Amino acid sequence: MTDSRNAMLELIVETSVNLPADVRRAVKAGALRESPGGQAAQALEAINQNIDMACAQQGAICQDTGLPTFDVHCPAGLDQTAMRRDIEWAVAEATKRGKLRPNSVDSITGKNSGNNLGAGTPAIHFTQWDQDEIRARLILKGGGCENMNAQYSLPVELEGLGRADRNLEGVRKCILHAIWAAQGLGCSPGFLGVAVGADRAGGYAEGKAQLFRPCDDRNPDRQLAELEDWIMGHANSLNIGPMGFGGRTTILGCKIGALNRLPACFFVSVAYNCWAFRRLTAWIDPKTGVIARWEQRAEKPEKMAAREGFPTTGREVRLTPPLTEQSVRSLKVGDVVLLTGSIHTGRDALHSYLLRHESPVDLRGGVIYHCGPVMLKENERWRVEAAGPTTSIREEPYQAEIIARFGVRAVIGKGGMGPQTSAALKEHGAVYLNAIGGAAQFYARTIARVLGVDFLEEFGVPEAMWHLETVDFPAIVTMDSQGNSLHAEVAADSKERLAARRD
Repeated sequence: MTDSRNAMLELIVETSVNLPADVRRAVKAGALRESPGGQAAQALEAINQNIDMACAQQGAICQDTGLPTFDVHCPAGLDQTAMRRDIEWAVAEATKRGKLRPNSVDSITGKNSGNNLGAGTPAIHFTQWDQDEIRARLILKGGGCENMNAQYSLPVELEGLGRADRNLEGVRKCILHAIWAAQGLGCSPGFLGVAVGADRAGGYAEGKAQLFRPCDDRNPDRQLAELEDWIMGHANSLNIGPMGFGGRTTILGCKIGALNRLPACFFVSVAYNCWAFRRLTAWIDPKTGVIARWEQRAEKPEKMAAREGFPTTGREVRLTPPLTEQSVRSLKVGDVVLLTGSIHTGRDALHSYLLRHESPVDLRGGVIYHCGPVMLKENERWRVEAAGPTTSIREEPYQAEIIARFGVRAVIGKGGMGPQTSAALKEHGAVYLNAIGGAAQFYARTIARVLGVDFLEEFGVPEAMWHLETVDFPAIVTMDSQGNSLHAEVAADSKERLAARRD
């Protein structure tokens, strides 16, 4: 297979930069459901612009390209060892070109391999079949939505829904509970792949396999088809909405499969995927390694966005760091801000470090951005390839102390934070700003230049502290310095709506 390496590279790049045709239709339909001018509509418009930008500029749709997972069905006699080498070469090359973010971290040492190769990465699953073609499927599922996966062992007591028994009614409750629990943490609106039955490992594998089904197909099992329809209607009435801002579009697809189980076990496994639903299938000639045809690929992508640039209303608040306490305390939940000036990225490794050490830069009045960007270095200068927000709740054990110790005035991320951070915002005069999750190209265009970087060798590209100069970086105040939280409000409201579907 002389062209196998290039075929695998093409599959990776196309999956990373060009959202599939069926996903595009689902996202566009979701945007039409939201009221014009609202936060949900603004979020979806930014998402649509991001999809257009990624395709046009061949950039990663979302900076978190996850753990590349390949499902390869091949005819008897194929040299799987050689094909594995070709896939690994393609993964490393795609990482070098900035199409994948280096995401492979040694679980013991914490060291990032830098090329997405390591124990268990990429994930490659081979299956022999009786067809004479290779079917190579790839899914890039980011860590934010991977964290929103859920598995239930029935019977189980569910918050807001009561007992879920070992029947389809219990399955329905589990799926609805998983959607409610995800809120905006997994970059809603999302897609669900669900498995009923199997063992624990098999359930998650089948749930992910369901994600390869076309968004607009019909389940051949009548009962499961009816359940998929029911979930779509009722989940979207929970008013969780895009990014957890509230709205009519919480999920964009739900696919359910069933496998036999052990008498003692009844698992419901939910694989949650964000709106940046990156998965493609390539059919490959085993003799040449050339891609013969695609499934789900958007061959001639239509423009998704209705306009260019963030949809402003004239009521936006312009801020320039370093921020004063007075300017921050004047902000209220729902305000849209446009940041121009320096911000500093910080994720898990940096927050843990700052609890025990001084910051390499002065953070008084500063802005910390929960972001692990994709970066490329050319002519000794760094360029931001993709830079959307990461899920903030992971920093909840650290954030309050960081705000108090260093005088941070604003934190940018997605999904909101918890009570400790809320108390710190109120006490010290700071705010939480929610950026649009997954909109990596959209936000990369607001970054004028890279001012510098710290801890690159120690932490790797995603976890390093990047110092960035922004121009009109848009975000929404979702936690203010008066103790108000849009995330808490939406969670409470959607919980009441969830309880209404208990029986």
